[in-house]
Amino acid sequence: MAKQILKLGDITLRWSKWTPWNDLKADARKDGDAVPGGVSGVYEVGRIGSTERMTVGKASDLRRRIVRALILGKTPHSAGKRIRANERTTTLVVRWAKTERPAAAEEELHRLYQRKHGRLPKYTKLT
Repeated sequence: MAKQILKLGDITLRWSKWTPWNDLKADARKDGDAVPGGVSGVYEVGRIGSTERMTVGKASDLRRRIVRALILGKTPHSAGKRIRANERTTTLVVRWAKTERPAAAEEELHRLYQRKHGRLPKYTKLT
C-alpha cells in the first residue's frame, strides 16, 4: 500500500465587512460590483447580532455564486432557495473572503462551526 502525506499549509482569509443581504440585492439590480467577480473564495450568511450562520460556502466566482445564485436565485444554489423562502432577508448579512483554495477553506470553516455549534450551519447539508 502506498502512503501519501498531504501538507496543506495555512490559509489566510481576509473577510469583507458584513453587508446586509438586501443591500447586495439592490446593488445587483444596479449592476453593482460590491462582491468581487472572477475570483474564488468562501462566504458566510449570518443573522445580525448572532453567531449562527445560515450557510457557509465556497465559490469559483464569488459574485456569480453570492449574488446571482444565493441572493437573486438566477442560478441554482444549494441553500439559497430555502433561505429566501424561510428567512427574513432584512435580518441577514453576508461576508466573503478571496482564496485560491476555496474547497479546503470551506471544509475547515465547516469543521470549526461544527465544533462550536454541534452541527453544520442551518441550511448547509454537507461539507
